Amino acid sequence: MKGKLVLENGAVFEGKLIGDTKVTYGEVVFNTGMTGYQEVLTDPSYAGQIVIMTYPLIGNYGINVDDHESYRSHVAGFIIGEMCPTPSNFRSSFTVDEYLKSQGVVGLSDIDTRQLVRMIRENGTMKGYIIPNSQYGVVTVNGLDYPELPKDLVARVTRKNRATFEPANVKNPTHHIVIYDFGQKQNMVRALHALGCKVTIVPYFTTLDEVMKLNPDGILFSNGPGDPMDLVDITPELRKVAEAYPTMGICYGHQMLGLAFGAKTTKLRYGHRGSNHPVKDLRTGKVYITSQNHGYIVEPDSLAATDMVVTHINVNDGTVEGIQHKSLPIFSVQYHPEACPGPKDSLYFFQDFIMTINEHKERTRELVCPK
Repeated sequence: MKGKLVLENGAVFEGKLIGDTKVTYGEVVFNTGMTGYQEVLTDPSYAGQIVIMTYPLIGNYGINVDDHESYRSHVAGFIIGEMCPTPSNFRSSFTVDEYLKSQGVVGLSDIDTRQLVRMIRENGTMKGYIIPNSQYGVVTVNGLDYPELPKDLVARVTRKNRATFEPANVKNPTHHIVIYDFGQKQNMVRALHALGCKVTIVPYFTTLDEVMKLNPDGILFSNGPGDPMDLVDITPELRKVAEAYPTMGICYGHQMLGLAFGAKTTKLRYGHRGSNHPVKDLRTGKVYITSQNHGYIVEPDSLAATDMVVTHINVNDGTVEGIQHKSLPIFSVQYHPEACPGPKDSLYFFQDFIMTINEHKERTRELVCPK
């Protein structure tokens, strides 16, 4: 069965339908990773987005039951050049088509992804529809509307209740980390478990008083979907939490920390999504290849009036990739040090976080348990 991608600039791309056969709508973005499509499909940060994979052949190694970044797929749609119908991998349990069907996700294959991505690079990110040809006339008869994405994307993907996860084969966890779930990826938990940490995941709207009852050693603000300004109302509470405990932010969590301390965020023309983005640490001069997935950044000029300083920049376009508080144990990165998919060059950030917690234990104790 055939279907069409219809962009808000009027461009139409026809391909073969894969997965579900319904009409879908979302923000059309692209990911430049050569591998990692399973992690992309299950990353909550992609909620509301139709994702184009630029690598020409997708599905070579199938879908397995272990590499999910969340319990389900969150993408609004999936667009590829060519789909491999017969994956070759001993871990494979499903083809991409089978997985998309099971998740109710609409996709298109046999699309000229090079032409499509070039159009997005030149025009900026656009919204679009995937429409089965059998429904095309009915859906488009009165024209198409292109509304803004919902402002409750984080609410749709966050955990509704608190949950605690103990590291395997560790009798006495070294630290207790609370993750604020804006759309948290599972590999953040894996990375902390590898360091012997107990992890408690809480909804993004959790207050400082509620956190204090959990007696954590540190706080992690996770990745997530959408515009961080949609949650600007909770930033005063997030600031209280960050000022009370050693705090690390990743991606969306990085943006929320920036907002909480007085910075501003802005939308990129077409975002950074892929596993090959070079980032420079301004403190050491070292360059790391990072995994990224974001459409918004912290505005560098807005940091001048805050207590935050830039620690990392993107080598390609100079955008802010990391910030740190001038005096408090608070830092964040725009990219994904936990990878999955992508290089693991920056996993050391989790070790740095634990070291920071250890260095500030006495201060934390005095703040949350005053005499």
